[in-house]
Amino acid sequence: MMNYSIGLDGGSTYIKAALLENRRVLDTMVCCTGIDNNAAARKLAETICEKNRISLEQINYIMATGYSRKILDIADDDISEITAHAYGVRITAPKEYRPGMIIDIGGQDSKIIYLDGSYAVKNFSMNDKCAAGTGKFMEVIAQILETTIDQVGPLSLESTCPCDINSTCVVFAQSEIISLIARRFDRRDILAGMHISMAKRIIKMMKRSEKGGDILMTGGGALNIGLHKAFEEEMMRDIYVASRPQFNGAIGAALIAAERGASTRREKWNLH
Repeated sequence: MMNYSIGLDGGSTYIKAALLENRRVLDTMVCCTGIDNNAAARKLAETICEKNRISLEQINYIMATGYSRKILDIADDDISEITAHAYGVRITAPKEYRPGMIIDIGGQDSKIIYLDGSYAVKNFSMNDKCAAGTGKFMEVIAQILETTIDQVGPLSLESTCPCDINSTCVVFAQSEIISLIARRFDRRDILAGMHISMAKRIIKMMKRSEKGGDILMTGGGALNIGLHKAFEEEMMRDIYVASRPQFNGAIGAALIAAERGASTRREKWNLH
């Protein structure tokens, strides 16, 4: 019997969906949130089902996570982003590695999640008060430097002398970068400096007693090869990138939905 489940990660700007079939990722999709979170979430769920030639009625369970998880009426239940990301790495982490730490770089916040040997959450740190160290910060800097977010990483790898960017506040860092441009610094060196500054800021969030095990990057920021390189150089160790890193939360929610769906079926039909 097929067990279809959906995870919805409702962010402030985008909603991401993951469709699982028997706990295997079948598809992922993303759409803009717009002004109606519920309508966007329902449309996304319907679209991902239609694309994979199944009906919404065939979905056993839908789990929501993220910023708007409490208001997504299409979901059967919701869970925290921390729990969703911890579950997600059971599928998205390379099979030969067992993450002890997740570095999640999202659009609006950054999280450090510490896991035990069974992928259960031991502890976490979170930066949700300032845009520095987030995807939004990268978007702002990309705009100032007249490039795209997709080119920020590759351009930074061409740097020969990264700039020192000392400001930890996004507003002051923005002013600092504008000053560097006026002084004719190469934008590749500015971008490399930005990544180093972001990595250092997030590393300061880490708890020294919780640094065991492999490290896995998730979130949209994990797709930035310049930021990935900065983390490896600052921490002087290998850091691995999850498969479909920007969908890790949605995949984790869908995995929990698969477990809930199977449990619900057993209760409904009194199966053991």
